[in-house]
This record gives sequence, C-alpha cells and structure tokens, in this order.
Amino acid sequence: MPTTGQKKITTKRRPRTLTAAKGGAEPSLRQLGRVTETPLSPEAAVLETVPNPQPGVLYLARFTAPEFTSLCPVTGQPDFAHLVIDYAPAKKIIESKSLKLFLTSFRNHGAFHEDCTIRIARRIIAAAKPGWLRIAGYWYPRGGIPIDVFYQTGEPPKGLWIPDTGVAAYRGRG
Repeated sequence: MPTTGQKKITTKRRPRTLTAAKGGAEPSLRQLGRVTETPLSPEAAVLETVPNPQPGVLYLARFTAPEFTSLCPVTGQPDFAHLVIDYAPAKKIIESKSLKLFLTSFRNHGAFHEDCTIRIARRIIAAAKPGWLRIAGYWYPRGGIPIDVFYQTGEPPKGLWIPDTGVAAYRGRG
C-alpha cells in the first residue's frame, strides 16, 4: 500500500510462458499440463517423448503400473495386471502422463495378455527408441491360471544396473 506522497504503480504483466528450459512442458507436448480425455483405444493414444535430460549417461528408468486393466477378448470380462517397464533411455524419454493415458486406453480394449504386454513394449520402442527395454506383465488369474508375460529387446547394455522387478510370483491362498 502506498504511503503519503507515494504513487501506486501498476504494470501489465504478460503471462509467463514456460519453456522446457524454465521447467515447463516441451512445446510439442499436447497432453501434459492440459485436461486430456482418455483415448478410446490404444491405437488412438498418443505416446509422447521429450529429449533425454541425461544423454550419454547409462541409466535405467522404471514405470510400474500395479493396476493395469484390459478386457478378455472372448468374454469381455476385465483382466488385471501388475506391469513393470524398465528401459535404458537413448535420445528420448517417455513422458509419463502420455504413458498413463496410453495404459488407461486398454481398459476398454479386448486382447489376450500376451498381446497387451508386447503391444505396450512395441509402442514404447517405436516412440522413444530406447537403448534397451524390458517389460514384465504379472497377470492375475483368469480361469484359475495366472499368466505372466516377459519381453526384452535383447541383452542389456554392459554396466546397466537392473533391479529385480519386485513382484512376487502368484502364490494363491497357500
């Protein structure tokens, strides 16, 4: 508040535009920081990437989705899985909101466990072109049989620390 003899100065400030350098979203990102509807299908989902902030450094990034759901392609009943996605980024990293939306798009998608798991891996590979990727799909029992699906792009890079997925094999009630 101005005191006696002081004049209040008002200025119009332009809205601050956040750029990647200022901690904002990449200009090419269409989902991060915006209200985004769940894609109707995995094909309609957009998996976005950003430049790797640590290019040339060998490291592992992990996404864990313990509540992944899809539909049985025969019965239409829901299937549940705990997914663990490990990858060694190269030039790009996966933007996590777009990954969440992509994974959520499977909720109304009918496919077998093997197809869902491998399809997710292939989309990440196509989008980010990682140096290495592994996905573990721990599917809850269907018809009394749990189905676990594992895929990796090849031998992991030498020197890459790869922790255990941390998901125990299904044991039932025993």
